[in-house]
Amino acid sequence: MAANMYRVGDYVYFENSSSNPYLIRRIEELNKTANGNVEAKVVCLFRRRDISGNLNTLADSNARDFEEESKQPAVSEQQKHQLKHRELFLSRQFESLPATHIRGKCNVTLLNETDVLAGYLEKEDCFFYSLVFDPVQKTLLADQGEIRVGSKYQAEIPDKLAEGEQPVESDTRIQEKLETKVWDPDNQLKDPQIDQFLVVARAVGTFARALDCSSSIRQPSLHMSAAAASRDITLFHAMDTLQKNNYDLAKAMSTLVPQGGPVLCRDEMEEWSASEAMLFEEALEKYGKDFNDIRQDFLPWKSLASVVQFYYMWKTTDRYIQQKRLKAAEADSKLKQVYIPTYTKPNPNQIMAPGSKPGMNGAAGFQKGLSCESCHTAQSPQWYAWGPPNMQCRLCASCWIYWKKYGGLKTPTQLEGAARAGSEAGPRSHMTRQEAQGLSPFTRSEGRAKLLAKNRQTFILQTTKLTRIARRVCEDILQPRRAARRPYASINANAVKAECMIRLPKATKTPVKNRSVPRQSLATIVKDLAISAPLKLKAPRGTPTPINRNQATQPRGGSGLLGKRPFDSAAGLPFSANGRPFASGLRTTSQSVIKRQKVNQGDAPNPVVFVATKDTRALRKHLTQSEMRRAARKPHLPVRIKLPPPPRTLAMPLLPSSTSEPIVLED
Repeated sequence: MAANMYRVGDYVYFENSSSNPYLIRRIEELNKTANGNVEAKVVCLFRRRDISGNLNTLADSNARDFEEESKQPAVSEQQKHQLKHRELFLSRQFESLPATHIRGKCNVTLLNETDVLAGYLEKEDCFFYSLVFDPVQKTLLADQGEIRVGSKYQAEIPDKLAEGEQPVESDTRIQEKLETKVWDPDNQLKDPQIDQFLVVARAVGTFARALDCSSSIRQPSLHMSAAAASRDITLFHAMDTLQKNNYDLAKAMSTLVPQGGPVLCRDEMEEWSASEAMLFEEALEKYGKDFNDIRQDFLPWKSLASVVQFYYMWKTTDRYIQQKRLKAAEADSKLKQVYIPTYTKPNPNQIMAPGSKPGMNGAAGFQKGLSCESCHTAQSPQWYAWGPPNMQCRLCASCWIYWKKYGGLKTPTQLEGAARAGSEAGPRSHMTRQEAQGLSPFTRSEGRAKLLAKNRQTFILQTTKLTRIARRVCEDILQPRRAARRPYASINANAVKAECMIRLPKATKTPVKNRSVPRQSLATIVKDLAISAPLKLKAPRGTPTPINRNQATQPRGGSGLLGKRPFDSAAGLPFSANGRPFASGLRTTSQSVIKRQKVNQGDAPNPVVFVATKDTRALRKHLTQSEMRRAARKPHLPVRIKLPPPPRTLAMPLLPSSTSEPIVLED
């Protein structure tokens, strides 16, 4: 009964696929839905098979550093392989899963330097984690909550010096960084005198807040100012003032109120604004007491010490007490625990049930005499299909339970672990598609197509130039049509490439000289294009007429669609609905009304603009209106411009006048 009772904070197994390993999650909340079912809000933990190859390399490096620092005892290769199945990666990703999918409890702990890794293999359902995985950023970071235990974290305490004894010369400590005496309990003041001085310090702090404009806005009433002045920061300042003045009340009093005005002491509670406090409460709700992430994501302009001080001061306010009561009331309304009975339904991957005949429950198609893929045993009361169906791999009962709990096999095989060393394609590149997507060879095709469409990854094989040339040159050896019908048959690519190098002609030693071809001028190219593509004259078109569906049934008058000519003088040709004559003279049922379609602006070609030069604009003046219209209708034909002859100048003899310039006569 207690084993089937699950509470908040338990680490449990969740099953989302019959052939996939269990998911390991931590229960955060247990909520009851409207239809009466129970859902669990859980924190996700990831295995090594769930992260990429680059991150696995980073995890291996972190594991080697941990073994060197903690001086772990030597383990065998099989134990190293199984320890990777016990390592998890914590995350801050939440999800909601049905509570009926819970399949048992497990234990997950933070890895410590005092732990022995081989001890995790001796315990069932025991895992560890030391890194935090971010599924969005795809990064691995060290857990900030690491407990620092070990010899290197211990302080070295020197011998105590006697009263009045000076430190020896071998003491290399920096005296400024040592602890400083801030209060002497054996002072000459009595306790009532110290209490009176503290009251005066609080009164000075209240008066200082009344003079400060920003403080008067935050604490508008006298009671709020007095409460702020009574905080620890004011008392610490008063006691520090007594220590600095050798417990002389007169000197300490003058230090509290210098000539510039009273001293105002503020703590983090007063320095923070209301909006910053709201951001802190929101971050605390999301990250908890992880002050590094709170500062990095929500309050980057604050220092880490300021965030920590504000947290402990915030815990003394009424706001914290109010939120604590609300959380307690909300927790009372939620479920504390839930009972989940043991799951007893048969697994779809089960090949042969105890007491059944061979061939039942998916046993058809499996050869006799196959051994377990993990422990290589040939005797088991229960067998389960594992891996792709064409390889016919199977696991015994104990190895199947190991696969479901720990996400791997007891020994590395060709499908699991061995092919992972040089692969960086993805988190499941070392497995086949059915195994990577959690597909059983005996599942239905609907679920298989759904999972494949969701998680399928595209890969591209790019061949070299020599391989592409060898396909053409050595086609008789390669036989591509036969190889396409037998995709699983191996091809000796090295032999084909060697034969290709023999058949290829050897390159000449003298370089080939490129013969330069003269380029024609633009005018010659335009002239050739005009000759090769002459203008095709189009038949004259009639006046465009809007389409009317009832036009075919309406009678045509004298001033109809043909302008001035009457309907009877239209050469006796029948007309279509848009006013144009049929080519054949007879309208058949297969002919349809032609509608004009407007060109979409998005599909229209980009406009081309030609800017004329000054000489071109000057030559246009010599063209008549008819020549301009003809050039506009035929833009691809050259235009011949007949220029007038240049003006002739005649030199005349000098006349008896005041000017000496020649007279110009124009024709």
